[in-house]
Amino acid sequence: MSDSDGDEDPFYDAVEYLAKAGPMDLGTGIEESKLAISLFMNNRFAEARALLKPWADESMYHALGYGVFEFLEAVLTFEQQHIESAAETLEQSVQVCNKFRKKNSMYESLGKIVRRPNYDALTEEEIHAELCYAECLLLRAVLTFIEDENLISFVKGGLRMRSCLKCYRECWNILRYRNWDGSLHKDHFESGVRMGVGAYNLLISMLPAKIMKLLEFIGFSGNRETGLGQLHLGCDLAGSLRQILCSMVLLGFHLFVSYVLGYGDGDLVLAERLINQQLSSFPDGVWYNFFKGRLEYVKGNVNPAIEWYSRAWQSQSEWVQFHHLCYWELMWANCFKQDWISSRDFADLLLHESRWSRTIYGYQKASFMCMMSEKLGRFETAELLQLFKDIPGWKQRIAGKSIPMEKFAVKKCERFFAQGNKLILPAVELLYLWNGFKVLGKQGDLVRPLLALVERHVRDLAREKDGGGGFYVDNLCLLLLLRGMCLRYLDRVGEAEADFLGVIAYEKQLLHDAYLVPYSTYELAMSYWSQGNTQGAEVTLENAKNNYKGYALESRLHFRIHSALSELRASRSVGQAGGTTSNGRKTSVPFL
Repeated sequence: MSDSDGDEDPFYDAVEYLAKAGPMDLGTGIEESKLAISLFMNNRFAEARALLKPWADESMYHALGYGVFEFLEAVLTFEQQHIESAAETLEQSVQVCNKFRKKNSMYESLGKIVRRPNYDALTEEEIHAELCYAECLLLRAVLTFIEDENLISFVKGGLRMRSCLKCYRECWNILRYRNWDGSLHKDHFESGVRMGVGAYNLLISMLPAKIMKLLEFIGFSGNRETGLGQLHLGCDLAGSLRQILCSMVLLGFHLFVSYVLGYGDGDLVLAERLINQQLSSFPDGVWYNFFKGRLEYVKGNVNPAIEWYSRAWQSQSEWVQFHHLCYWELMWANCFKQDWISSRDFADLLLHESRWSRTIYGYQKASFMCMMSEKLGRFETAELLQLFKDIPGWKQRIAGKSIPMEKFAVKKCERFFAQGNKLILPAVELLYLWNGFKVLGKQGDLVRPLLALVERHVRDLAREKDGGGGFYVDNLCLLLLLRGMCLRYLDRVGEAEADFLGVIAYEKQLLHDAYLVPYSTYELAMSYWSQGNTQGAEVTLENAKNNYKGYALESRLHFRIHSALSELRASRSVGQAGGTTSNGRKTSVPFL
């Protein structure tokens, strides 16, 4: 145990058993919430929850904090009883926060349309209640999207998001126009407003253009630079209640979103600074050990990443759901090393312990087993066959629609049997689809063995051309795309572009994997861009966006195209007057 842990333990123990006496004031509520966050970050989850629960029906900050813990458990487990419990808790949290909000008369509500309200007339409790109410609404809206698998849930979630946005706008105006002289809790309020405004802008800005246009029509808009800027300001408010949460949102963006959804590299210098700051306070905390593992992972430092992920996984056993995050990362880290056995084992743990998507986990396990099919014994071969038979039955439907990656997995199961119980490099295909080459490509020592593996399969496929069962062109195009990716990251750009163009040339001969052509078109555009041909890159990206419809994982590619076009156009607008951003909006005022 570190010295810092030793210093804090008596304080935790003293507060932990305080009797409930008299009403909870705002200042004490904030301080106990800060303590609960510290307990949570030090893996003391039950103590954090126990600290908040007694006051969750009376204090806005206790209600919010307790709702957050219930929400996290629901999202991490994806089990119906936890989702229902979290929904009930958050409904109560919304009601508790609403009790403390300013109640406007009809005259006051109409007056707000023509003149700015007098925010100095609000009490500190009322302004913090407005913020806590917005945060509870946001959590409740997100939970609504996964609570029931029907369209009504999405409508309810959308309406709650609109209410949440309205509250955040009000909080933003309070922050800007209130006289804060003498306020004891401004930093706590400000960090919450900047976190909410920042996360909201960041979330909306990541959506593809066609979805953005629809959301703008109904009153939503978002800007990535504004979002990041607000979160940075929230992180700078040392000691504020939501400073840690601002840093976690930033780390989530720079270490995950930037790679999964196709944005450019995250700010790894900032990420390392934030992680080291928090590790000094929470050296054994699962979250920042996990973030440290992810930092090493995105740098391509696979072995250190595995060590940090393992440390995070083994640091606590109270919330096993955190283990699943580590298993997912460890599965891919071992895949980078072509350690198919370890990757299969982590996929198996996810399949049996996590309820997120048995179809995806099952197909990943099957894919890793296919990579070592020549070494499988009779029992394992039977297990593999049974797995491919079971996977389609695990497919889910959300709001009446299938999850795209699950649909992809089911199609591949059908393909496995149609091809005589085999698939061509399915794990490497998944690695590509999850944008793993963006990380893998940073280490030539990882790319070269993968290129050798792909080229061996190209040679094997050529020998089996006449016996391919009608899948020869599809399999060849997959191998060309994968080989092109390896070559591109080894700076053999001309050869890479030839492979991408080769896939595009086979467009009319593809029978099943139509997604390979638009994805190869996107990769060709990225290759042009890396060579400084920005005009060719933009034209090719527009082709990838507009010329192909109805293929597998279309939305996933559109996220990447949206990101690339935004970055490309932003690079041209640098230096223009007016502070415009990558999507051409002003950065001065959020929500506009």
